Amino acid sequence: MQQTKPITELCTHNLTDLYYRDANLVEELLGKKTFTEVMFQQITGRAPTASDLRIVDAVMITLMEHGFTPSAIATRLVYMSAPENLQGAVASGLLAVGSSFVGTMENCAKLLDDIMRDPEGREAGARRIAADHRARRASMPGFGHHLHKPDDPRALKLLEIARDLPDISGEHIAALCALAQAVDAAAGRHITINATGAIAALLGEIGIPWQVMRGFAVIARAAGLVSHIAEEQKHPSGRYIWDLVDHDIPYVGKGDGHNKRPTAEEG
Repeated sequence: MQQTKPITELCTHNLTDLYYRDANLVEELLGKKTFTEVMFQQITGRAPTASDLRIVDAVMITLMEHGFTPSAIATRLVYMSAPENLQGAVASGLLAVGSSFVGTMENCAKLLDDIMRDPEGREAGARRIAADHRARRASMPGFGHHLHKPDDPRALKLLEIARDLPDISGEHIAALCALAQAVDAAAGRHITINATGAIAALLGEIGIPWQVMRGFAVIARAAGLVSHIAEEQKHPSGRYIWDLVDHDIPYVGKGDGHNKRPTAEEG
């Protein structure tokens, strides 16, 4: 009989037991499995290998903390405004995970998939993508960094970790390297692979679809944002950030205020 209603495979319970997928939460998971193991199985539907866990842990640690980025600033400001709503402050920071910060591995991973499927081969596909982005003056997801030059040390370490794992095919890493060569050639100079570029390749190596990858960034960054709230409780910075913006961004107009900049007519 054809299934017509939605289903879930993620969890169920009865009066005495709870299950995550097919595993008994109390008897098979609690005290026996790590958070990373259970998270991976919940997301992918398969038990993780040692290589899966090595990569996911490295990825999550890399993504957890990035300092005073837009997501952390948003979290601190919302927490300052509504300290009774910790989850709202974290949620506000997670809304900043996207195509400019933290979540760019998703866009890079899609390009790597396109390169691996290119009928003319990996190098040809990489050259086409690099030339297209260059012609449109579009930024290349997974490449470039305003601080780390000539290379992003996080990316180098992540790729080193993956290359040392015996059951990793290396296809996604090879696609990333082909794209890096094409990006350098198109730019006429070296452009670093950044951390999210390396993460795109690593998560691809363990079978994570590109459409899900940003979810790992969300999970990791949530932990980092909780740490920003914990620090905000001890060393508040939200009010300072607010005051800084309020005084350093001038008002221009006919009104009179504390941060007014004279108009051209006023000299």
